[in-house]
Amino acid sequence: MDLYFRPLNSWECVLCVDENTSIQARKALKDPKAACKDKPVLVEHEYKRNGALNLLAAFDTRSGHVYGKCYDRKRQVEFIDFLEYLDKTIPADITMIHVVCDNVPMHHGKKVAAWLEDHKRFVFHFTPVHCSWMNQVEQWFGILKRKRLSIPHFESKDDLKAKLYSFIEQWNETAHAFKWDKKTKIKLETMIAKIRERMESEKTGAA
Repeated sequence: MDLYFRPLNSWECVLCVDENTSIQARKALKDPKAACKDKPVLVEHEYKRNGALNLLAAFDTRSGHVYGKCYDRKRQVEFIDFLEYLDKTIPADITMIHVVCDNVPMHHGKKVAAWLEDHKRFVFHFTPVHCSWMNQVEQWFGILKRKRLSIPHFESKDDLKAKLYSFIEQWNETAHAFKWDKKTKIKLETMIAKIRERMESEKTGAA
């Protein structure tokens, strides 16, 4: 929470990172019909599967800028490639990049740890278990799903990838941070306190 609410120095940034997995490149057997007066969009319920992609994305908590790359698989190799992309894209005068992510093996395996040893400006911060809602990129994934993936109709994985990148480009033209204010902070602190209380209760019960 400190990373979200405190003023940042000019030489640091905070990125919320996660994966939107298994995005299906479905193609409806008939093209959707556009909405018209008194009628919604009409979508064919039968479709053909054309594979799936995993979108790795990073959300800048202060600017709202999104970095994203698509991959066929989700392993440490792909995650490191995404980190390399961030390292090349983010200006060198940002000497500390805080990465907020969940504590899955893909994010802290041996290969990732070795990469971090050679890239000291990346500092990882792991969200607690069952607290994915603390990662702001999840909010952005929700926007992506509502605005671009609610009516899936893609010719191929390449078509899906192109349209995902187009959505990111369009988002970044008017990017904005999410408004997490003092009220949000109080809610987060209350939720975390309840989680800690429940965890302590479970430990006591197990003992």
